[in-house]
Amino acid sequence: MNLDSLAAELRGFVGITRKKSIGELIHHFPINSDKVIASFGEDAAAIDDGEEVLLLAADGIWSKLMEADPEWAGYCAVLVNVHDIAAMGGMPLAMVDVLSLGSSEIGEAVLRGLKKGIEKFNVPIIGGHLHPDTPYSSLDVAILGKARKDALILSSTARPGEAVVVAVDLDGEAHSKFEINFDSTSQKDGRSLLRQLGSMQELAEAGLVRAGKDISNPGMLGTLAMLLETSGVGAVVDMDAIPKPDGMAMASWLKMYPGMGFVVTTPEESVHRVIEIFKGRGLSASRIGVVVETRRLTLRSEEDEAVLFDFSRDCITGIAGS
Repeated sequence: MNLDSLAAELRGFVGITRKKSIGELIHHFPINSDKVIASFGEDAAAIDDGEEVLLLAADGIWSKLMEADPEWAGYCAVLVNVHDIAAMGGMPLAMVDVLSLGSSEIGEAVLRGLKKGIEKFNVPIIGGHLHPDTPYSSLDVAILGKARKDALILSSTARPGEAVVVAVDLDGEAHSKFEINFDSTSQKDGRSLLRQLGSMQELAEAGLVRAGKDISNPGMLGTLAMLLETSGVGAVVDMDAIPKPDGMAMASWLKMYPGMGFVVTTPEESVHRVIEIFKGRGLSASRIGVVVETRRLTLRSEEDEAVLFDFSRDCITGIAGS
């Protein structure tokens, strides 16, 4: 594994590069409310609600996924939204969707996928909007959840000296029609999946996690980079400690959306307990690195080393911490 080549490949990965324009947009949206505890850069916005917070998030499904497999796109629309709430230590409550249909055939496939996701994760769609006659097909879903205010996981709060732990479900396979999706959920029952998702709530309520994020389209290291950029820190990652499916090339794995996965930071003394909780809920977990003050994400393997991102010049989302 040549780390310079791997780093160059990941920097050019579309799952990462398509995030770059986010930071350019947020100055258009001033937030003049003392009710908003957290917003841009987090998996969901957190809104003060007494002893709890309301969590509000939205995801739009990539057009390439809609074209490849609209039923899988519908299912993933539920999957990714539920993960955004879970990543913050929360519990999902309900969703709304905006569905634009260029053909009835695509519409039927998307609806089958949405229904599967609703049944699997037990989160209802309770409203939304339909465009039945557009020249394209698209799907956007927003979700509402809640969490204890004193057990909220943010992705902007990682600090130097904390360990980086990743947890993923390796029991799955690359999707046959969309190779950068790893399907570890569709063949499992809802109870097993909710048990895995509940790991983040357990960690939050035990006070074991300092920062966290669900692993999304930028892949494992791309998601970690988003967390680091937003927190204003860097990290050194031990590439040999990264859990991955047997027989899969590291470069392929690091460009995959894993279906079920999280990256968190935790005090070194809590690493064993964090890994124990993840494993007890059916996930493979490992300490893969440490958060550092220098604002670079550095990859190491034995004697080899490469900088994946230098946040003084590289941009993932453009939402940088102080």
